Amino acid sequence: MTQKIRKESRAMDSEWVLEIMHKAPYITVSMTDSDGLAYGLPLSLASEDNENWYFHGALEGKKLEAIKAHPEVCLSAVTTCAPTVGPKDGSFTLQYKSAIAFGKAVIVEDDAEKIQALRIICERFLPKHMDAFDTSIARSLARTAVVRITLTEPPTGKRKQYDKNGDEMKYGRME
Repeated sequence: MTQKIRKESRAMDSEWVLEIMHKAPYITVSMTDSDGLAYGLPLSLASEDNENWYFHGALEGKKLEAIKAHPEVCLSAVTTCAPTVGPKDGSFTLQYKSAIAFGKAVIVEDDAEKIQALRIICERFLPKHMDAFDTSIARSLARTAVVRITLTEPPTGKRKQYDKNGDEMKYGRME
């Protein structure tokens, strides 16, 4: 399922999109639950290779049941979201930077991969506290679930942003 961007003039390249995913404080993971209903929640994801994204949580719950039933997921990330008045035409609009990706989620069973995934997550969100990582892992690994989402196609993204002259920066143009 390739994502089609309606306003191609706002599309950005995949390197830019991955940067958005790495900078987003959380990424919304949307899935289908075991009853066939939509289910999405913001989670703290991290990746070291841009293809496999990890999050952690409890050993049981709705998200794990949904992943077991329907492993296909959609990721959505936003790093900038600023309501504004269009500088040239006075329109009410929104400046934003967003990314979307599709992937397949699996619950990680291998302890070595779980530890590496948790290290990636901790290095992203708590880099100044890595000295406590080994102690934390020893205490909590057995009661922690880790999910790997492998992207199934290149992520896509777009932005709406004005330059200092009030012109919208289109076609991937950077300042």
